Amino acid sequence: MNRPPQQTTAEALLRVDRVTAAYGSVTAVDDVSLDIAEGEFFALLGPSGCGKTTLLRTIAGFESPASGDIRLDGVSLLDTPAHRRPVNLMFQSYALFGHLSVEKNIAYGLEAERLPRAAISERVSEIMETIGLTEFAKRRPAQLSGGQRQRVALARALVKRPRLLLLDEPLSALDRKVREEMQLELKRLQHEAGMTFVVVTHDQEEAMSMADRIAVLDRGRLEQLDTPQSLYERPSSRFVAAFIGTANLLDGEATEHGVVLPGLGEVRAAHALAAGGRATLVIRPEDVAVARVPEPQGSSDGAGAEFVGTVIDATFLGGSSTLSVELPGLAAPLRATVHTATSIRRGDRVALSFDPARVVAVPDPRGRATGEPEAPQ
Repeated sequence: MNRPPQQTTAEALLRVDRVTAAYGSVTAVDDVSLDIAEGEFFALLGPSGCGKTTLLRTIAGFESPASGDIRLDGVSLLDTPAHRRPVNLMFQSYALFGHLSVEKNIAYGLEAERLPRAAISERVSEIMETIGLTEFAKRRPAQLSGGQRQRVALARALVKRPRLLLLDEPLSALDRKVREEMQLELKRLQHEAGMTFVVVTHDQEEAMSMADRIAVLDRGRLEQLDTPQSLYERPSSRFVAAFIGTANLLDGEATEHGVVLPGLGEVRAAHALAAGGRATLVIRPEDVAVARVPEPQGSSDGAGAEFVGTVIDATFLGGSSTLSVELPGLAAPLRATVHTATSIRRGDRVALSFDPARVVAVPDPRGRATGEPEAPQ
């Protein structure tokens, strides 16, 4: 497998160093290394079962790695029990105490540390005002909406002022509208608190909208660690290309200047792949230029990657239109996004072209060259 380089920096707040974690014979986290900077909003992203929650629980101290090390400010945490780590984990279920009021729920951790009553009252009042809970201070969790309960759980985690706040699928229980509002709220609070957040999510839009950097995991391994923009524009593997955003994935054979697609010819793309090896072209729908043509034409030599096909579906989505185009040699249609209303309709002949600077070629680990694009995801 084409493994990513070890993601380490000298000034990391948290360093995960070649961590492996297993449940019996099942390896949940496989030799993962990454650094998280102080004040960063960091996301662990991947499908169910990829190891992201296990890695989060290992950082928190609820799981022990089979090998590797986890260091905070350069000091190993492995011998420090979970309750003594300067780390707080906000659970997916929120785990609020139903018999306690909002302010009592928030104060619980501080009371367990036996802080002076005046200090507890001051810090609880301050965090309730910051998160917008002051008017709900005397209510119990059952009297709150899902979004309000989420805020209480977040306030309870923030009031202890941990060096690192871990959030396990924090927005999954909320409906779409509230979830979108809370994404903005989390980002605002993270900036205001100046704290380091690490969030686990399977929702790519959630990670892309909140995180400064994202670690994409698959089957326990780190596929790529990068900024949201770089993950989208320059994926390093077929998995990342398919998982992040929508993409046309076309399999073929690498050449010196691009990738040859069976039945179509060469599409130019800069890459460092060995000529003759299996490769996958990643073409985002918005990077496909579309023009109507009066009659069938031959394809070009690939310099502009122009090919002619037939529109089999056209969908107007308000600010853009999505076209599905059937091309000779491809068993599945290629999808293109036009960022305006278009007069192109089903049955029209169109020429498709791709800017080589926007086309990415990645290894095809499945070892086939059919030229068949996967359904965009």
